[in-house]
Amino acid sequence: MAFFLFIVIHWYASLFFQSIFHHRYAAHGLFRMSRGWEKVFYIGCFLTQGSSYISASAYGIMHRLHHATTDTAEDPHSPHNTPNMFGMMWATRNSYINIFLGKTIVDEKYKKDLPEWPAFEKLAHNWITRIIWIAIYITIYAFLATAWWMWLFLPLTIAIGSFQGVAVNWVAHKFGYENYRMKNTSKNILPFDIIFWGEAYHNNHHRHPTKANNAKKWFEWDMGYKAMVLMHKLKIIQLKERQAKVASV
Repeated sequence: MAFFLFIVIHWYASLFFQSIFHHRYAAHGLFRMSRGWEKVFYIGCFLTQGSSYISASAYGIMHRLHHATTDTAEDPHSPHNTPNMFGMMWATRNSYINIFLGKTIVDEKYKKDLPEWPAFEKLAHNWITRIIWIAIYITIYAFLATAWWMWLFLPLTIAIGSFQGVAVNWVAHKFGYENYRMKNTSKNILPFDIIFWGEAYHNNHHRHPTKANNAKKWFEWDMGYKAMVLMHKLKIIQLKERQAKVASV
């Protein structure tokens, strides 16, 4: 029981920070926050993503490029440029690393208003730190795993951020339903999203990338947006003016 509790908590905690901080804040700028709270979110990303920690600014650039070049050869994480899910994970990794290291020439318009904390990323974004995290995960498994097959979850734990990214960016361009006809293959994976913090509504998001609430139909529910509304009310973040009016209702 403790093992599965760890898996579930790790999944939702990691996805929360990737969805809210990396995707909705860094990539799309759907809300504002103070530099102090930015640092809190940086640390939250590090503690929950662990060995799969990625830079919010590099991710923000990569995802903006995804929206600008969706399903084309230039798309940094399109399932249509690779033969399978794992091929896309590797291609996404290479695109991200090239952006993070400055090897990819990026137009300045994709670099605006990105969160940055270089000193922290020197600590969090290196192979020594990743190996330490892997050792921590192995230790946790040694204490919690009561059957051999539970160790099969270890790759998911080690690369949880990558698996969460591909779950949306590969599956949601392959399977699901559409609320909007688009010039790309974006789809909504789940009608009631209790797994991906509202990121399952990928078709809705591609149609309205600047809206904080990814849910559109009456039966759709965006857990990430509900969390943002709560944080807005607690004055942790400030949703952009139009969204703040919605949040105050």
